[in-house]
Amino acid sequence: MTMAAETSGHARLMDGVYRRQRHIYDLTRKFYLLGRDGLIAGLAVPAGGSVLELGCGTGRNIALAAERFPDAHFYGLDISREMLATARQCMHREHIDDIVALAEADASAFDPRALFGKSRFDRVFISYSLSMIPPWRETIAAGLDCLAPGGTLHIVDFGRQERLPSWLRAGLRRWLAAFHVAPRDTLREALESECEKRGASLRFDSLFRGYAASAVIRMPG
Repeated sequence: MTMAAETSGHARLMDGVYRRQRHIYDLTRKFYLLGRDGLIAGLAVPAGGSVLELGCGTGRNIALAAERFPDAHFYGLDISREMLATARQCMHREHIDDIVALAEADASAFDPRALFGKSRFDRVFISYSLSMIPPWRETIAAGLDCLAPGGTLHIVDFGRQERLPSWLRAGLRRWLAAFHVAPRDTLREALESECEKRGASLRFDSLFRGYAASAVIRMPG
């Protein structure tokens, strides 16, 4: 199967999953997508800076980040047209259309200049998307590729759950699989490899007994 066919297939899958769920997504996910608000608080966007979210979904994270950093400019991409429809409604409702640009694209292979007229961003973040993107390592690389010198990539997602009871860990993983979600158990190793290749630094934290993982990569410069 070609890369284009795989991308098209994943887009259809995500549209199918979220066609109805997008209307209640934020209400239901707030109880178990832990660490998202901490990621936003830690962005520390410079004055007038630029922020890109890969897998922006409903736009919930961008709206909160825009509230916290009102002089920044925000960009978001998602492979699901259904989720982007909700995200655009969110931007309009929050009156931040003028500082937010959204685009339909594959987070693992995109051209930021073609999408947004901009090739580098001060901050890039990925919140609970890597666990739903099959080429997740390529997505990390793509995010790092469009960082400005000295910029940071912020990630939060499901962790290895290594300190949870085995029965709870097994049940959680079965439940996540029903939603096409797979925790990336080798996330830390993948990030360390990218940092080694790029001369970047990594901060990696296991949260809530391993339920979630948080990471920040800082590029040199």
